[in-house]
Amino acid sequence: MREGTNHRRRSIRFREYDYSRPGAYFVTIVSHQRECLFGEAEGVTVRLSETGTIVKETWEALPDRYPSLKNEFYMVMPNHIHGIIFIVGAGLALPDARPALGDIVRTFKSISAIRANRLLKRSGSPLWQRNYFEHIIRNLEELNHIRQYITFNPRQWDLDRENPVGAGLALPDNGARFNDGAQQAAPLQEDVADMFGGVRP
Repeated sequence: MREGTNHRRRSIRFREYDYSRPGAYFVTIVSHQRECLFGEAEGVTVRLSETGTIVKETWEALPDRYPSLKNEFYMVMPNHIHGIIFIVGAGLALPDARPALGDIVRTFKSISAIRANRLLKRSGSPLWQRNYFEHIIRNLEELNHIRQYITFNPRQWDLDRENPVGAGLALPDNGARFNDGAQQAAPLQEDVADMFGGVRP
């Protein structure tokens, strides 16, 4: 991946990296067979379906289950979700008590799939692809660029690599607005800003 330009998604974890350590992570989770269950992209907005609303609610509720997590910014797209996850304040916890990124993603997938399958009146059907894509956010500049990338996603849906009829991965342009499938970015809180030298955007 070329940082700061093209967020090509990968599913390979760094074997020696502790994904429970405090840090910032960009994740993309895609629906099974890229099925567009979560809504429709309409210009700069995403009109969420009932299933998409479940995905949104499940994502927003993750900090209730994991107090050391802040899901700072996200976007529900027609067949995937982009999100920025901060694991903060976990340094004092025993290693076995700290949630790793994979634990958080598995919990999100499980809860959202159970609720969605109940809504869709089906049992045991996969909602998500088996794996997920992640990137460790190293600095504030990269964080801000990924925030922008997430924000512009609906406008670029026709070119998105996850669009079953799309032509490839879209890149951000200028002038998009936030939409009802996203959470607007707020100034970084102190514990999050400390990851990047105490600087807030």
